[in-house]
Amino acid sequence: MATMRRGANVALTREIPQLTGVVLGVRLHAGAERAVIENAVVAAILCNGHGQALTSEHFVFFNQLASPDLSVTQLERALGDDHEQIEIDLGAVPADVARIVMVMYLNDGIAARRSFGQLRTCVVRVLNLADDVELVHSENLAAGLTTETGLALGEMYRHQGGWKFKVIGQGYNDGVAGIAKDYGVRL
Repeated sequence: MATMRRGANVALTREIPQLTGVVLGVRLHAGAERAVIENAVVAAILCNGHGQALTSEHFVFFNQLASPDLSVTQLERALGDDHEQIEIDLGAVPADVARIVMVMYLNDGIAARRSFGQLRTCVVRVLNLADDVELVHSENLAAGLTTETGLALGEMYRHQGGWKFKVIGQGYNDGVAGIAKDYGVRL
C-alpha cells in the first residue's frame, strides 16, 4: 500500500497483471460540519482520448448509477469507511474510453456557502475488486482547499495496453459546472 501525492501515478496492471477490476473510494471527514459531507456528490466521467465525456450517459452519479455498457457503476451503499465508491470492470470498459475520472462536487455548495475548504480529510483509495485489498491511497487532498465546490480526485487511464491510476486533486470554485465544462459533460 503506497501513499500517492497529487500528480503521482502508478501502473496498476503492470504491477498486478491479474488485476481485472478496481473500486475507487473516497473517505471524507469534516468534523462537526456534516452538511458538507451530506451534500458531497461523487461521480465518474468516462472520457475519450481528448479528455471529453463520450456522452452525457457516460457521467455516472446518484441519478445514473452505471455507464451504458455497465463497466463503471456507482455503489448505492459504500462498503467500509468510504463515503462513496465506484466500481470499474477493467475488461468491460469500451475501447473508446481512454480515461475514467473520479470527481466530487457539492450539490448545493455555492448557494449554501459551503466549500471543500471545510473538509479536514479527503483521501482517494484504489482497491482490488477481487478481494477489496487496498492497492494505493492518495495524500490528504483536503490540505490547501479553501473555496472549492468541485474537485477532480483521480483517474484510471489506459497506458501501453494496461491501466494506470493518477491522483489529480484539482479544485473548482464553480462546482459541477466547472467540472462539466472541463470534461465536456452536458448537464
